[in-house]
Amino acid sequence: MAIDRNHRLQVLVAFALVYVFWGSTYLAIGITDDEHLPPAVMCAMRFLIAGPLMLAACAAMGRKVRITANEALRLATIGCLLLVAGNGGLAWAEQWVPTGYAALIVAVTPIWFLILETFVFRGDRLSRRGLLGLALGISGIAVLFWPKFEYRSTLGIMQLVASTTLLFSSMSWAIGSVLSRKWRMKVDPFTATGWEMLFAGIGNSLVALVLGQQHRIVLTSRALMAVLYLVVFGSWVGYSAYIWLLKHVPTPKVATYAYVNPVVAVFLGWLVLHERFDGYMFAGTVVIVAGVALVTTAKVHSGEAPEEPGSGLPEFESEV
Repeated sequence: MAIDRNHRLQVLVAFALVYVFWGSTYLAIGITDDEHLPPAVMCAMRFLIAGPLMLAACAAMGRKVRITANEALRLATIGCLLLVAGNGGLAWAEQWVPTGYAALIVAVTPIWFLILETFVFRGDRLSRRGLLGLALGISGIAVLFWPKFEYRSTLGIMQLVASTTLLFSSMSWAIGSVLSRKWRMKVDPFTATGWEMLFAGIGNSLVALVLGQQHRIVLTSRALMAVLYLVVFGSWVGYSAYIWLLKHVPTPKVATYAYVNPVVAVFLGWLVLHERFDGYMFAGTVVIVAGVALVTTAKVHSGEAPEEPGSGLPEFESEV
C-alpha cells in the first residue's frame, strides 16, 4: 500500500512538472523577445548549453553517447525539424503575437501528427472521434485567425504572418516526431535528445549568422535568466519528467499535456506579461482544447509493427 501511495505521488509530481514547466516555456521565450534577444540567437544559446551538458550527464551515468554517421544524420534532421524550424519558428512568432495565443496555435501539433500518420505515412483510417477532433481543431484555428483578417493594419498583417508561421512550425514539429518514431535507431532516448539539441544549437547558430542576428544581440540579466530557465526547466526537468511518465503511465494520459500546457501559458501570459485575453481567445481555447482532447484519445487502425526501444523521441512531443 505504501509503495502504491509513493508511486501515485511520483506520478502526480511528474505530471505537475510537465504541465507547469512546459506550459511556462512560452512565457520564458516571450521574455527573451521582450528583452530584444534575437530568436535564433536565443535558441542557439539554449540548445548549445542544454545538448552538450545532457550528453555529458549521459556519459557520466554510463550511457553510450557515441553514434554512427547514419545516426548522426538522422538525429540532425530530427533536431532541425523539432528545434530549429519548430522551436525557432515559435520564438520568432512570439515577437508579434502573445505567448498564450502562440501556445494555442501550437496545441494543434497532435492534430498535425494524426494527419501525417493517417494521410501521408500510412493511410490509416481515422475514427469518427478523430475526424470530429480534426474539425474542431480547424474551427478553433479559424476563430483565432479571424481578428487578424478583420483588422488589416500593418501590425495585424505581421500577426497573421506570425500565426501562419506557428502553423508551419507545429507541422515541422509533427514531421520530426513522426520521423523519430519511424527511424529505428539503437540510441538511448536521452542520448538521442542530447545530440538533437546539439545539432539544433548548431543549426540555429547558422540561421542567426545568415540573418545577421549576431549584430543585434542584447544580453540583459532578465534575458539570460529566461534562457537558463529554458535550459534547466524546459529542456531538462520537463523532458525528463515526460520520459519517466511514458514508462509508468499510459500514453493517452501523458498526452494530456497537449491541452493543459496552452491553459498554463495563457494564464501566465495574462499574469506576468499582462497579455489581453479576449473573447476570440476564449472561444479558440475551448474549441482547440476539445479538438485536441478528441484527437489524442481517437483510435487509428494501424498495420504498423511495434516500434523498437530507443527509436528516438516519443510520439506526442512538446515544443520544449
